[in-house]
Amino acid sequence: MALAVIERSDDRIGALRETMCELMKLDETRKQYFAMMSGLDIHYNLGEGHPLLGRRMPDLDLVTANRPLRLFTLLHEAQPVLLNLADPGGFDITPWADRVQLIDAKYVGTWELPVLGTVTAPRAVLIRPDGYVAWVGHQTQLGLAEALATWLGPPTAA
Repeated sequence: MALAVIERSDDRIGALRETMCELMKLDETRKQYFAMMSGLDIHYNLGEGHPLLGRRMPDLDLVTANRPLRLFTLLHEAQPVLLNLADPGGFDITPWADRVQLIDAKYVGTWELPVLGTVTAPRAVLIRPDGYVAWVGHQTQLGLAEALATWLGPPTAA
């Protein structure tokens, strides 16, 4: 609606259009505006923790033992991904292994989020099939079983 209004042609709207054009020259305004227009500013309230929690995961260039890959290619199967960026084998998801992909990988670079900017890289991330982060791990599996049960259902009996 706002874009439609500034396209009208009268003097008052012209002044508003000029002001908006000046504001859009500012990096921070431009980032916020385009994040809002693309939906990348959406933040689901999934509790306290890492700034990535409840936000769209950035599409990282990952390095795995087998090959390099883009993170979002892992979401093509519409299955959650537990991305382990720490030591391989550090997470036991056996009761949910049929419902989540466990990917051991490395990423070299900064983590940049729309609106927030640079954030500290986590050690592990549970990513929902829609690309939003459901859990962020630091040094332990603390809260991982609860997150898996919330998003994937109860664990499978051994």
